[in-house]
Amino acid sequence: MDATTLSPAIYVRRPVLADERAFLAAARASRKLHHPWTTAPDTPALFRAYIERMGLPANSAFLICRRDTHALVGVINVTNIVLGLFRSGYLGYYAFAGHERQGLMRQGLRAAVGHAFKSLKLHRLEANIQPANVASIALIASCGFTQEGYSPRYLKVGGRWRDHERWALVAS
Repeated sequence: MDATTLSPAIYVRRPVLADERAFLAAARASRKLHHPWTTAPDTPALFRAYIERMGLPANSAFLICRRDTHALVGVINVTNIVLGLFRSGYLGYYAFAGHERQGLMRQGLRAAVGHAFKSLKLHRLEANIQPANVASIALIASCGFTQEGYSPRYLKVGGRWRDHERWALVAS
């Protein structure tokens, strides 16, 4: 992904092991923001496992960074990528505290979606979101995703099976 063409405010890049300190600090500072929707890797072992997992061919991870400070704004993960006739992946994302509700995640998500469709050659991206996560639903809808359905007890988050809305975007 060419970081120079994305936006005057942000750039998007792959996470690397050298990001550990900044990533862990951002994840720890964001626990309240993320609860109960998700849990970001917040220990060295969890971060290293994340980097290893995202390095597998079926996954692709991106960090959204501010151009002015290089601070980590948020994370976008495309996981469980299936090629062949399906050409699909699952989208997960979260902002880090202090960077939410500024349009930065929207810019980063649009860039990552473009990368998924153009470079990864995916046909479809799916995001599953807990119905009460209004901010996440507003973000995904603003990027052109449409709600396709509702999945009761779909994912185990925070030790509980939680219902999710299924949102998707198909390449044009």
